[in-house]
Amino acid sequence: MLNYINWNVDPEIFRVGSFAVRWYGLLFASSFFFGYFIMLRIFKKENIPVSVLDTLTTYMVIGTIVGARLGHCLFYEPAYYLAHPLQILMVWEGGLASHGAAVGIIITILIFGRVKKLPFLWVMDRVVIVVALSGLFIRFGNLMNSEIFGHITSLPWGFRFLRAGHPMDLDPRHPTQLYEGLSYLLIFLFLWWYYYKKNGKPAQGMIFGMFLILVFGMRFLIEFAKEPQESFEKTMFLNLGQLLSIPLIIAGAVLVWKAGRSKVVK
Repeated sequence: MLNYINWNVDPEIFRVGSFAVRWYGLLFASSFFFGYFIMLRIFKKENIPVSVLDTLTTYMVIGTIVGARLGHCLFYEPAYYLAHPLQILMVWEGGLASHGAAVGIIITILIFGRVKKLPFLWVMDRVVIVVALSGLFIRFGNLMNSEIFGHITSLPWGFRFLRAGHPMDLDPRHPTQLYEGLSYLLIFLFLWWYYYKKNGKPAQGMIFGMFLILVFGMRFLIEFAKEPQESFEKTMFLNLGQLLSIPLIIAGAVLVWKAGRSKVVK
């Protein structure tokens, strides 16, 4: 009996000529699809017009894609993309960063809140519930792409990523995509439960703060099991993903502390 799993999934669902539909793209789009219906339940519960949700969704799509793309280009490969700026627009070639997405979402929600006259923390407390779920879809997309995997392992659930592009390196590795994806699912379920436990009236900033602590805390820990994404990270004790997570975890702790001291907003 093998003590590892052979992973040889084709990242493309189907191809017609030069056009291909990939699992990653489908899962990325699914995160917005399911997120919309979850937010619809929240908005109906709080008697917010659906038209506001439609506008919020547009902001979220733009903020997530632009932020994630710029985050990858500027955090991980700045020299290349500054020398080839038009390559930044080629999102379909891959290269998205979750920390960049976080910044992009925060900026667009700040703008959305000013336009719709809604408190920033009120919006973020609800948006991050579905953002946590989207992490599940995105990491499953990474799994289908055979990318962002972990160090070599002897554990029975190690994956041999046969399509990773390294035919001589077929050692079983930690499926860190699954570790992250499943942790994000649990975080989503917890935040969703907490929102209803508070009857849709949590102290402002509490859910947002817990999201930052839990999501980026798990990201920080799981990074220890990951292979470096860029060559410059090989000599670092804490990689770039961990360094970028630290300020977000601290910000989350501050938000939770402040929300704990405040009264519930009704």
